[in-house]
Amino acid sequence: QVQLVESGGGLVQPGGSLRLSCAASGSTSGITVMHWYRQAPGKGREWVGEITPGGISNYAESVKGRFTISRDNAKNTVYLQMNSLKPEDTAVYLCNGVWFGNPYWGQGTQVTVSS
Repeated sequence: QVQLVESGGGLVQPGGSLRLSCAASGSTSGITVMHWYRQAPGKGREWVGEITPGGISNYAESVKGRFTISRDNAKNTVYLQMNSLKPEDTAVYLCNGVWFGNPYWGQGTQVTVSS
């Protein structure tokens, strides 16, 4: 079993920044691609971006240039640095990874962008 715990969400004004963390624990032997998703109220889950074990990242067009994903493999933690936040970035942010063929999700952390 693997547990993923996100943290770092909160209320921020438009144009502000937040850094989210996703800590993995449990049977995490082996490093896997990690993803960030988000889900806004009344909408489906949207892929935000991913980072490979070697640190190569890819992003959705909606966040490219504003969000940065990084990871610390020694700490089993992935980060999502979010800059220039917009009201439309308001959502629950979740991390995801696959170990031994099974997908695991965190419980999510709420990000609200509002003045």
